[in-house]
Amino acid sequence: MNLRKLVLPLALLISATNVAHAADVAVILKSLSDPFFLSIKKGIEDESKRLDVSVDFFAPASDADPQGQLRLVEDAINKGYKGIALAPTSPVSLVRAIAKANQKGIYVVNVDEKVDIPQLRSVGGSIIGYTGTDNVLLGEKAGNYIVKQLGEVGGEVAIIEGKPGYFASETRTKGAMNILSNVKNINVVTSQPGDWDRVKAMDVSANILQRYPNLKAIYVVNDVMSLGVVQAVKNANKLDQVIVVGTDAAPEARVSIKRGELNASLAQDPEAIGAKGLDMLVDAIRNKPKMDINAEPKFVPVNTYVVTRDGNI
Repeated sequence: MNLRKLVLPLALLISATNVAHAADVAVILKSLSDPFFLSIKKGIEDESKRLDVSVDFFAPASDADPQGQLRLVEDAINKGYKGIALAPTSPVSLVRAIAKANQKGIYVVNVDEKVDIPQLRSVGGSIIGYTGTDNVLLGEKAGNYIVKQLGEVGGEVAIIEGKPGYFASETRTKGAMNILSNVKNINVVTSQPGDWDRVKAMDVSANILQRYPNLKAIYVVNDVMSLGVVQAVKNANKLDQVIVVGTDAAPEARVSIKRGELNASLAQDPEAIGAKGLDMLVDAIRNKPKMDINAEPKFVPVNTYVVTRDGNI
C-alpha cells in the first residue's frame, strides 16, 4: 500500500473541513459578553433547535469596533452561509457589506440596532426584515413612568443618551421627549450622550447634578450607563431625591432595583428578538423571495414593560 497516496488526500480533506462552515446561518452581534446580546443568542439557539437549522455566532472584541464587525460579516459572506442575521454597531457601518451579501444570494435579517434603510438602498442592498423593540414606545413608557412618579409637583428632568447617531439612542430619547416635553410641570433641562459607557455616564451625571441641584429625575437609554448614573447619584447623596430610570432591565440593574437604588428599568425581550429574527431569516432561506431594494422590510416589534421593586408594569 502506498502511504503517500493516502496521506495527501487526507490532508486535503482536513484543510477543506477547516475552511468550510458547518452551519446554515451566521449571526453577527455587537457583543458576546453583554447580557442583552447573550439573551439574543439564547433566543436564537433555542429557536434554531425548533427549526432544525445550525447557527454560528460571531462578535467583535468590542461593541465600539465597527471595522472588526465588518471583517466578520465579510468572512461570513466568503464562507457562503445561506443567511446572515446581524446587529450592527451603527446604522450605516454594514450597509455595503449587506449589499455584497445580497449580490451573492445571501439573505440578511437585522436585529436590535436598525440599519439605515435609505443608505442601504443607495448602495443596492436590502434586508428581509427587522426585529427589535419599538424604541419610541419604550421611551414613551419611561417618560410616562417618570411623570407618574413626580406627580403634580413635577420638576427638572435630564436624559442620558447613548452614542450620537445611534438608532436605539435617538428613538428612545425621542419617545421620552414626546411625553416629558408635553407635561407643563416638567422641564427637561438637558439631554447628553453617555456613549453607552458606564464611567462616562457617571461623570456626565455628576456634572449635571452639580449644575442642576434641583434635578428630580434622570432617564438613561441603557443599563450599562444607568448603573454609572446611580453611582453618581449615590456619590451626591441624592438617592432619595433623584429618580433614575434605566433601559434593558439587565441582571445587575435588577439587583440595583431590589436594593432601592435604581428606581426602574424598561425591559425588552431579547430572547424574543433573537427567535423572531431567526424565524424571518429561515423563512427567506426556505422560500427564496426576490431581493428587492425598494421593498419595505418587514418589522416585527417585541413588547416592553417597566421593571420596578414592586413588580412589573
